[in-house]
Amino acid sequence: MIGPLRRLAWWAADYAYAALAQLRALTRRRSAAEFRSGSLAPVVVIPGVYESWRFLTPLVVALHARGHPVHVVEPLRHNRMPFSAGADLVAELLETRELRDVVLVAHSKGGLIGKRAMSLPAAARRVHGMVAVATPFGGSRYARFLAAPTLRAFSPRDAALRALAQATEVNARIVSVYARFDPHIPEGSELLGARNVVLETGGHFRVLAHPRVIAEVAALAETADR
Repeated sequence: MIGPLRRLAWWAADYAYAALAQLRALTRRRSAAEFRSGSLAPVVVIPGVYESWRFLTPLVVALHARGHPVHVVEPLRHNRMPFSAGADLVAELLETRELRDVVLVAHSKGGLIGKRAMSLPAAARRVHGMVAVATPFGGSRYARFLAAPTLRAFSPRDAALRALAQATEVNARIVSVYARFDPHIPEGSELLGARNVVLETGGHFRVLAHPRVIAEVAALAETADR
């Protein structure tokens, strides 16, 4: 049982992390092209809703430093489009750059985009697997109380989300990493048939900096390199 004070502390730390990450994304304008070199399995990062790829810069830098060429889907911009449209952009990038044995690394809504992309014939053969961090695979009960259509799409009753949940054939190639307490996804991010990794901490954003995320990407990428 997680006490209310612990939840509050995790919540505060989570929003502090998100605020700093958004500030960093606005002020440190590194080029995506500088991360495309590397000899290990290629990685494509997919940010969450209202996040640009620069929100994930620390993760991008860490993966690139390990030897992975890291690609970003710049047309996603701040990821406000339906996840099916986002998946089309991912598939287009994979084909245009002729990437194979790709590991997708996704945050939150990005995991829905990634799963949808893995279900598309054009992208399925190019993706080895995905590490999804804090992804609402089953939706969030909070979504129905939100005014923005972009956020209401995370409702467990949303038709597109329910259809994606039925696409279970790709689940075995997904690693779902999530915190024990997520203030945005009270249902959690467990995905049936996937490898589920529960972190003994709380948060929706700050889990991106957890060393287990890098470890799971590295482990998945090793199987792609064989």
